[in-house]
Amino acid sequence: VHLVESGGGLVQPGGSLRLSCAVFGLTISNYDMTWYRQAPGKEREWVARISRVGGSASYADSVKGRFTISRDNAKNTVYLQMNNLKPEDTAAYYCNAVLKWGITTLDYWGQGTQVTVSS
Repeated sequence: VHLVESGGGLVQPGGSLRLSCAVFGLTISNYDMTWYRQAPGKEREWVARISRVGGSASYADSVKGRFTISRDNAKNTVYLQMNNLKPEDTAAYYCNAVLKWGITTLDYWGQGTQVTVSS
C-alpha cells in the first residue's frame, strides 16, 4: 500500500493550494481518509476527514470554512482544497487511510508534502 501526497509548496497569505493523495493498493471508498498536519515543534493534528460511510466530511475548527476535503473514487485519490491560507497553516501535510473492524485496525500513511504560507 502506498499513499503519495503532492501539491504542496510556497504560497502567500490568502492564497490557495490543492493537495492530492494518490492511493495505491487499497480502495479509498472502503477507508476513512484523513488529512493531518504537523508544524515544526508541534504535535501532529488532524485537519479534515472524509468517512467511508456516506462520504461525510468533518473539519478541525482551525480550518473550517477554508478547507474542503473530497475524494475521487475513480482515480482513488483524496484531495484537500485549501483557501485563504494563513501563516499558521504552515506544516507538513500527511494523508492517512484507516479501516477498523472488530479488534483489527488497518492504518496507512503517506510521506507528507510541505506547505509554507509566507509573504
